[in-house]
Amino acid sequence: MSPQAYDGFCASLPAAHRVVQWGDAVVWKVAGKVFAIGRVQEGGEMAASFKCSPMAFDILAVQPGLRPAPYLASRGMKWIQWLSPDSMPDDALQDYLRESHRLVAAGLTRRARAELGL
Repeated sequence: MSPQAYDGFCASLPAAHRVVQWGDAVVWKVAGKVFAIGRVQEGGEMAASFKCSPMAFDILAVQPGLRPAPYLASRGMKWIQWLSPDSMPDDALQDYLRESHRLVAAGLTRRARAELGL
């Protein structure tokens, strides 16, 4: 997934907003809560991290081109970092980004979800 495709897809999710933080990381949030972190690696390839279910984490963490997301997974959070388009096609990555958005939004208060139309 190109950086432009990553941004375009994340922007299409309800109530998502983009910030650049931690140097050059492109971070997507819903109600101030992170659901995706992207960074352009050397050579122009994209790396993207996303939240996932415990079961998905266990499966994805051992797949080539994927790994537990640095910093987040080491703190017990179920986040995976996608490093290579060879690991999964863009549409599968989009499904995981969409699910990450859903998981984060589900953790918001009922009032916050209602205010955001979620």
